[in-house]
Amino acid sequence: MSKQVFRSPLTVIVWWVWVLFAVGNLIDLAVQGRDHASLVAVFVILAVTGVMWVGAQRPRLIADDSGLTIINPLREHQVSWATVSAIDTTDLLRVRCEWPEESGGQVGKKAIYAWAVGSSRRRQAVERMRAERRARPRRGPSIGVFGAPRDGGFGTPAGAAGGRASATPDPGDAEKIVAALTARADEARVAAPESPAAPPVSSWYWPGLALVGVCLLALVAVLAI
Repeated sequence: MSKQVFRSPLTVIVWWVWVLFAVGNLIDLAVQGRDHASLVAVFVILAVTGVMWVGAQRPRLIADDSGLTIINPLREHQVSWATVSAIDTTDLLRVRCEWPEESGGQVGKKAIYAWAVGSSRRRQAVERMRAERRARPRRGPSIGVFGAPRDGGFGTPAGAAGGRASATPDPGDAEKIVAALTARADEARVAAPESPAAPPVSSWYWPGLALVGVCLLALVAVLAI
């Protein structure tokens, strides 16, 4: 199976818009700023840039042969396919994990949320309505002007106008990402049925914590002058 990387296109756009805004303002402050307020503005921009970097630029979801790597702003999670029990969406993509505990015959459970894939309540409602419409029995394509079927475009069967589905779903379509990842988890379990389920491996992203901490401390220090 190939490696797939999912990121929110909106957060990437927001990040680069902020970078342009920050660079323009820093240049202006370097040329014209001479007072304490200008110095405070510089450190405010730097602090916000640090927060934006970990919050908008870092989050991503990586699927490969070994499992899922969930990269959130300040945390990273490694989850093997054998540990994945279900994948669904709330406001964020949720990976449900289950593994046998070493003692007592208990089952460990944990839900990990991926910041890289979001799904608003409104979008979920729209997707449910579309799924219900697709599930309804159809009487056949309606005929438009010049005998062209209205649903599929001129000379195209109904439902085929959208073209073929790509191997990697659109990063903004949470439902398709859930379906694709669920299929990969099922395929991995079939290919390696004896693979043991292990607890997810989670770690803090210390460089991100240090970056945000230094930026905020520097801002506090400048405000205290």
